[in-house]
Amino acid sequence: MTPSYPDLAVILLTFNEEKHIERCLKSLLPVTDKIFIVDSGSTDRTVELAQALGARVAQNPWVNYATQFNFGIQNCPFQTKWLMRMDSDEYILPELAREIAQTLPNVASEVSGFYIKRRVMFMDQWIRYGGYYPTWLLRIWRSGKGHCEELWMDEHIKISEGEMLRMNHDLVDHNLNNLTWWTQKHNLYAIREAIDLLNVKYDFGDVEIVTPRFFGTQEQRKRYLKIKYASLPLFTRPFLYFLFRYFIKMGFLDGKRGLIWHFLQGFWYRFLVDAKIFEVYHRAGISKEAIARFFLTEYGKDVLEKR
Repeated sequence: MTPSYPDLAVILLTFNEEKHIERCLKSLLPVTDKIFIVDSGSTDRTVELAQALGARVAQNPWVNYATQFNFGIQNCPFQTKWLMRMDSDEYILPELAREIAQTLPNVASEVSGFYIKRRVMFMDQWIRYGGYYPTWLLRIWRSGKGHCEELWMDEHIKISEGEMLRMNHDLVDHNLNNLTWWTQKHNLYAIREAIDLLNVKYDFGDVEIVTPRFFGTQEQRKRYLKIKYASLPLFTRPFLYFLFRYFIKMGFLDGKRGLIWHFLQGFWYRFLVDAKIFEVYHRAGISKEAIARFFLTEYGKDVLEKR
């Protein structure tokens, strides 16, 4: 008997995700058989495993997350009422799958999207403190009403109109790679984060972003706080941020693995970002054009490109 699905398609981006892709897709199969993957040249079994589970796969060269995800929205082969964003190292809990299946067919017309709580697992432990749970993310929206912010880091889905609701159950972010992989990935993230913070000051491109607002949705508040964070002195702000997360937001309650997480993600990573920004000023000066040339020459990233 063919299962009855809500009118939902899921978009994922992949690159060498054979450790995660089956777990992710199998968690989604109770709610949809319409899964569209935009792959950026995987050399492992990612595409093979995804296609074996019924996913449609397209290839597109990587520029950044926003560009790749918007390519997925624009080229999704499924014409559905709803779209959902997932990452390959995430999966949805069975309770959330049931909630999605029961909720989407009965949504009022004025509702355009749903926020879902994300729980982060690090070294197989749920990070409950330090302000990391619950993190509310807009992950389901009506087709035609949402696109991904054209930013280099911390991209959110921006909805053009309508009311937002919340799901009650969680999706899980649980990466299975080792700590060396994690630190190498965050070293690359730090380049994009440096561009994003410098963009607050230099406005590299005219892009549409989520409206910064402290008393707004979680992504609006995050965008507001990021702008305030960008105005703080280099190398001072990572200390302040870590102290806030670890002590004020009680990250210490996450134990030893939590200490590793909050120190690396909340201090080391952000100190590295500041070091990269310091290097930019040291090598290129404070001219917008010189900084843009630096990123293009050193990292191949055209920060002035109109996307």
